[in-house]
Amino acid sequence: MIVDLHFHLEEGPYTFKWLTQTMKSLAAAHTPLQNLSPYTPSWAKLLGGLLSARLKQGCYTQEWLEHYLRAGRRRGVEVFGVVDHLYRFRECKSYYEKHIITDDSPLGELQRDWLEQVCIASLEDYVSFIQQMKRQYPELLLGIEADYFAGGEEELSELLNMAAWDYTIGSVHFVNGWGFDNPATQDRFEKMEHFSSYQQLFSQVQAAARSGLFDIIAHPDNLKAFGFRPSDETLLMPLYEETARILAQSGVATEINTGLSYRYPVAEACPSPLFLKVLSLHKVPITLSSDAHFPEHTGYLLPEARDMARVAGYTEIVTFKERKRISVPL
Repeated sequence: MIVDLHFHLEEGPYTFKWLTQTMKSLAAAHTPLQNLSPYTPSWAKLLGGLLSARLKQGCYTQEWLEHYLRAGRRRGVEVFGVVDHLYRFRECKSYYEKHIITDDSPLGELQRDWLEQVCIASLEDYVSFIQQMKRQYPELLLGIEADYFAGGEEELSELLNMAAWDYTIGSVHFVNGWGFDNPATQDRFEKMEHFSSYQQLFSQVQAAARSGLFDIIAHPDNLKAFGFRPSDETLLMPLYEETARILAQSGVATEINTGLSYRYPVAEACPSPLFLKVLSLHKVPITLSSDAHFPEHTGYLLPEARDMARVAGYTEIVTFKERKRISVPL
């Protein structure tokens, strides 16, 4: 079975790259556009109209959601979990302002601008839309992806209690207040040592698992996004073993997330095959996630991820319903 429990209906910042990718998604999804000769005035006019409608209506529309569902079904996905990043919601902005660097340093200014650009949605709008769509699509689940910060557990718990999720995903995108997966800041890796940096990452991953706030821990080794990892990965084995043991003890699942395979230079899923084998040996439950940010990537590389799970020793994956974990055969 293939499930996709981690895809996003929208993600800023709203750059020229975002506009271009959105137009590509619309062009791939609309048959009338495909029937026109490309790059002609009539083609451009129709595409411009589709983009204008998409921007006006936003991402919480049945039409936009159906683009994701169709793409996923073509890849064999049977269960769809929509998530959104907590930092997208105005109700949660103060949580991030307390825990990420937003001072007057170059990094702080960059991250302050980023937060202003992405924190534009309403949590209530998101939840009510997906709950409405769930009545039409029984294969649809409502999830949330929330950044974990040590010391922020009480506030995060209050934020997560604002909705009835099918599952919650905990993620670590920030180390010491720095958003390490931002391409604009990747030069910071040049001054970092591999083992101690991963030690910092995994200490947060482990704390997130112990917090009891999450059903799934997302992309646990995503510090490698730009290729930052020892040339001999076995040097990280003690950290892999410790993290797997704590995930198992905490009863938290993780995921095979293919997003880094097609969106980042490392071109490898999270976790790595070596780390996945360790997780399997510790019997950490696993699910499948494309981490799609645009419709055409829903379910992308998940058949291959299912094969990875089998090679690592898994015979089943998990999905969720109303915070209850459900195991299904691979």
